[in-house]
Amino acid sequence: MKHQTLDQLQTVARIEPLAPFSVMTRNERIARWAELLEQNPERCLGALTGTEHLRPEARAIARGEGSALAVAFEDPILRASGLGDDTYGEAKRFFELSDWQLHDIVCDCHVGATMKARWAAARVRATISGNRLFAFLRRCLMR
Repeated sequence: MKHQTLDQLQTVARIEPLAPFSVMTRNERIARWAELLEQNPERCLGALTGTEHLRPEARAIARGEGSALAVAFEDPILRASGLGDDTYGEAKRFFELSDWQLHDIVCDCHVGATMKARWAAARVRATISGNRLFAFLRRCLMR
């Protein structure tokens, strides 16, 4: 296999992107994640266990099948925008969240082992508004 640059490939083939998309802002990425969770509000999601107690190295690689993080990673648009996997550390980096913000969304200490997707979506949206309680109440009242 011979390595060639895009310019070199242009001389022998027509190269087109799969789908045009613009770079998403932090708030757009977070809003997209919330929308994905809201598509199936009754979906039962797995929570991550004790994220606040994990060592930073273990926290970074923490993940869970069927978690809110997995919902984000299932989305081809978020993956194309740079979401590399469904780990805690990657979500923290990609969505530009603090440990406490992400803990608030995915940790079992708030809800137990599972949560409804609508609950997670309200928590995700609260990271944009900065007021978790207000955002959660607003989402509940809109239902």
